[in-house]
Amino acid sequence: MNLSGLGIFHTIIGITALVGAITGFIKYGKINLAQLSGKVYFYATAVTSLTALGISKNGGFNAGHVFSLFIIALISISYFLFTNKKEVGKARYFENFLLSFSFFLSLVPTVNETFTRVPIGHPLAKDIKDPIIGQTLLVIFLLFIVGSVFQFIKQKRENLEISK
Repeated sequence: MNLSGLGIFHTIIGITALVGAITGFIKYGKINLAQLSGKVYFYATAVTSLTALGISKNGGFNAGHVFSLFIIALISISYFLFTNKKEVGKARYFENFLLSFSFFLSLVPTVNETFTRVPIGHPLAKDIKDPIIGQTLLVIFLLFIVGSVFQFIKQKRENLEISK
């Protein structure tokens, strides 16, 4: 697999972020920054995105670095909305969407790196253009769309309950 020390650390923290997000989706239907799972996702994603800036399989600045910077922006905006716009119900829609979108975007390089490395010696995909990567990302994208609609409906109900 040829991972550097930074690469191993990045992978461990990245898996921690994924576990935090999935736990939040299962328990709360969203990445909830008020809960431990949401905090784990937020901080682990921040660290994972920052460490990704120091990793380059091909040398130099690449699309993975752009994803990392964009994910940092998404979670930062979400955190701002969470901490500064608590009384604004509409802010929750954006917060939920941005956190879910950051999760989706983090899965793009995750799927690519995993499928081109695992199993060791006979990876599932030869490179990023392999159809299995595209098909997997399409399924994940469709889940993201369905999940976003679910979150919107759930948040609308929560906002109506709060306004009563």
